[in-house]
This record gives sequence, structure tokens and C-alpha cells, in this order.
Amino acid sequence: MVHALERELSPPHTCPHATLEPMENAILVLRAKHPSWGARKLKARLEMLQPELIWPAASTFGNILSRAGLTSPQKKRKRITPCSEPFSTVTGPNQLWCMDFKGYFVTGDGKRCDPFTITDAYSRYLIRCRIVSRIDLCQVRAIWEAAMREYGMPARIRTDNGAPFAGTGLLGLSKLALGWMKLGIVHERIQAGRPQQNGRHERMHRTLKEDMTRPPASSLRAQQSRFDNFRYVFNNERSHEGLRNAVPASLYHPSTARLPRKLPEFTYPKRASSEKSE
Repeated sequence: MVHALERELSPPHTCPHATLEPMENAILVLRAKHPSWGARKLKARLEMLQPELIWPAASTFGNILSRAGLTSPQKKRKRITPCSEPFSTVTGPNQLWCMDFKGYFVTGDGKRCDPFTITDAYSRYLIRCRIVSRIDLCQVRAIWEAAMREYGMPARIRTDNGAPFAGTGLLGLSKLALGWMKLGIVHERIQAGRPQQNGRHERMHRTLKEDMTRPPASSLRAQQSRFDNFRYVFNNERSHEGLRNAVPASLYHPSTARLPRKLPEFTYPKRASSEKSE
């Protein structure tokens, strides 16, 4: 139909802002063919198909789609409140732990592999490198809780603003962050798009990626075995220029702050819950 309209359509002569009915029909026909296309994409395609015609502005395309009931109001993006306090300096082990997910890859049997990692910022000691089956509170909590029972609690934890570390409720706090607060742990969140604020952890991830350039392991179990070996070598054998060529294990020691046997509930206070739902 678009090509058939080429003979009928001509630039409007009476009003430069008027949209001829055949033009409007052509817009709707093309939209029916490509339901996900917006006004700008439709306009660009019609201008490509019929460059001799003067097509209306993209805003007019949008109005036509709106009148036809073919648009939906855009949802307002929920903004996460960034951490406002400046980051403190790190002068010893367990003053700051860094946590993040290493970008996923696929193992030899086609399974998705999502490694979750924890490091001590001062010594670069790789505390955990574990595969999770889901990126959620339950899986992350199990890993950091086991790490803290083995090594004690840090004073602060630094993460990005992704789930499950940050939320859309009061001050961007998630259930995970609220639980840490109840334990007396300060949660630092880096600014969006500023991974360098977690630079030491990101550097470890680059090293991990370099180690993973060989063909991936045959299965998740085999891949976890590789991670365990990588962690041992990284902590005990690989010297670090930033540590004056020392190995992380020579500088790290467990924290004297022990994790309580009974952990606080990871729930929002009533006020935070109500604000989160608004």
C-alpha cells in the first residue's frame, strides 16, 4: 500500500502543517507492519521509501499514533539515590570489602555462568569467587554470610547500584543494605557509570577475565573448580605491583568483628516500605 500511495501523494500546498489523509494512512500501515517502531523510525523509513514527498515532523507522527491509540505513556524511570558521603581511605584489612558480579559467560555445556566476587580493598585478598544460579538477595546473602563467618565482618562494603545491592525505596536502600546497617556495616555505593570508584575490584575482574580467555570449562562444576584454583593463585602466588610485589595473603588477616549467630531480619521498616511502594 505504501508504494501505491506514491502516485496519490503530493506535498501539501495549502498548509505546510497539514497532514494529508493518504499520508496518515501510510504511517498507520507501516506501523501495523512494525508494531514496535516509534515515530522517528517510521518517519525515517517512509522518507527512505518516498524521498520525493515532504513528510511531517516526528511529533506529528506521534500525534497520529496517539490518536489511533497506538502509543502508551512512558513509565517514569525510578532513580536510585547515590551515596552522598565521600569514600574513606583504606589503611588496613577489613576496613572495606568490595562486592560485584563479573559479567556472565557460557560454559562448554551451554550453561550461563555468573560469578559473584568479594575482595578486601586493602590487601586485594580475593575472599570469594562463587557461581550463583540467580542474581538475587538469597544467593548473595548466603555467600557473604559464609565469608563473614570465616573471616569476620568488614567496617564497610562497597558495591555498584545494581540489584540486590541498591533499591528504589528510601535513600535507595535495599533489604541487603538495611541488613548490613543493622550489623553496623556502612554501605558505600559508587556513582552510576563510574566503575573506577571500585577500581581495585575491577582490576581483579580484568585479571580473572584474562585467566578465562582459554576455552571455557565443560560445566559449571568444572568452572567453579577453575575459580577456586584462580583464587588460590591470586591470593598466594601472584605478586601485585600495587602491593610492592607482595601477595595478598601476606597482608590480609581476618577481622576481629565477628558475625552474630542470629542475624537481624532483612525487612524494610514500615515507613520505608510505604515510601518504597509510592
